[in-house]
Order: sequence, then C-alpha cells, then structure tokens
Amino acid sequence: MNLITIDGPSASGKGTVSHLVAQHLGWDVLDSGALYRICAYAVLEYGLNADDEQAVAAVIPDLVIRFDVDRVYVNDQEVSEQLRLEHIGKLASKVAAYPAVRQALLDLQRSFLTNKGLVGDGRDMGTVIFPQAPLKIFLIADVNERAKRRYKQLVEKGIDADFEAILLDLQKRDEQDMNRAVAPLKPADDAIVIDSSYMGIQAVVDRILGHWEQVRVK
Repeated sequence: MNLITIDGPSASGKGTVSHLVAQHLGWDVLDSGALYRICAYAVLEYGLNADDEQAVAAVIPDLVIRFDVDRVYVNDQEVSEQLRLEHIGKLASKVAAYPAVRQALLDLQRSFLTNKGLVGDGRDMGTVIFPQAPLKIFLIADVNERAKRRYKQLVEKGIDADFEAILLDLQKRDEQDMNRAVAPLKPADDAIVIDSSYMGIQAVVDRILGHWEQVRVK
C-alpha cells in the first residue's frame, strides 16, 4: 500500500515536508488541515454561527472542493490565500473539535487514497483516517521554533506579525488540539516521531524517504 501519514502540530513543517515527499514519490497529497480551514471559511462566507456544530457540519456536503497542485478551489472559487490567514486557522481549530464535522469529512478524506499513492498530512491521519498506513510519521518541533517559522512566513508575505502573539496562539492551539474529545492530536502507537526543531526541511524529507525505503523492501 502506497501510503504515508504525516501528523503533527501547527507550524511543525508537515505541510512542506508532505508535498516534497509526495513530489519525490510521484504521489498525491491530502492536506486535511485545508479541509478544516475550508469549513472555517464556509462559516464566515455563509454567515453561520461558529458555535452551532450541526450547522457547520450541515454545510459540508454543499461544498465542491478541488485541489490543484498548491491551489484550492471551493465551489469553483480559488481560496488558497484566504485559507492561510491566521483567523481562518484559529476558527479551523475550533470547528475541527466538533465530532459532527470530523464525521462529515471522514469519507471525503479516505476517498483521496488511490493506487497512485498518497501522503496524508494532518493531525489524525495515522490514528483515525488511515490507521492501516504502513508508515506513520509524527513530526514535532519546539513551540518557539515553530513560532519563529510562522513569523518568518508572514513577514515574507508582507503581513504584519507579532511574534509573541503567534507564540501564544500556537500554545493555545496545541492545547486545544491535544485535549479535544474526538481524535486528539497524538502519535499513533506505531508512529515514528521526528523532531524537526533544528533540522532543515530536506533533512526531514530524506529521513522519511529512508524510512519508506525500509518499509517498501520488507
């Protein structure tokens, strides 16, 4: 089975790493975080009450979602940049805690797996969505290092950023993700934990590819 899951907290580098691993292997990528950001985007776009779990879950079947390389489309409208905004990320973490929302997205996420191969990027890829994956990676990094990365990303995009605010936000999101009742952020029992705090992106990619080679030849 050509399937690798890469889970981890916000700004751990899993998105970039997942795309590079998939590119090397010629596989598809499932950015599950984007799906929850799409839900958050829909809440704001349709003027929904973010505290109404059932209303948020009910809108999901009406969303036509399409991924095209690094672009994301919802109902034929490109929303790639909107999904990366900080307030969308915060709201995504909130709606991701809703059991009804997670259930509504379950089959959609699993449908991305084809014979071509898939790298699943998220927070519960290895524990809930693809527990059968032959290689599960849990990518971590010191929260201060993650805050530095997020700050640098925003500054490079010309967006005003406050390092202390970013650090506090990541700490809050970590706590929320790890302590939610449904599918909390945690490594699968058979996951390989990689600390990327002081590793370059390519070094992380190479390590994962090395683990995949070991799995593949078994």
